[in-house]
Amino acid sequence: MVRRPPDVFDARTHAVGRVAVPVALGLVYGYWVAANARVGGPITGGNLLLGFLSGLVFAVLCATLLVLGPRMRREVHALLWTAFVGCAFGFLYNQRGSWIPTQSASQSGDVPRAVLISLLVSAATFAAFFYRYYTREDAFGRRVR
Repeated sequence: MVRRPPDVFDARTHAVGRVAVPVALGLVYGYWVAANARVGGPITGGNLLLGFLSGLVFAVLCATLLVLGPRMRREVHALLWTAFVGCAFGFLYNQRGSWIPTQSASQSGDVPRAVLISLLVSAATFAAFFYRYYTREDAFGRRVR
């Protein structure tokens, strides 16, 4: 029999956390994207829309992964988080200065750099998540510890 540590929160707290954590992370991510895109310039309607939509997409995808991830095999689970983190980081990095009219992101060579750095972040994410799932789950996705 496997002994698990005691759960200090009740089911209601976990239910609220499943919604509150992705929403809070989405708000932070949306603000960060908007701040990167405006590069210290004035806040515009387009900038607010970009931040809001980025945060919304981030929160929905994060919540979906939190719900569906544990039902998948550990390799697929780690790959899904890897793709999510890599894409989120790449988009965030590529917003750096992309709204400056005199210098677009594709002309300055930032896109290949964003892809390369995103792949490096994704590789580190995959290693961390695969190790975590491999040491805490069996081959069918059931928790061992």
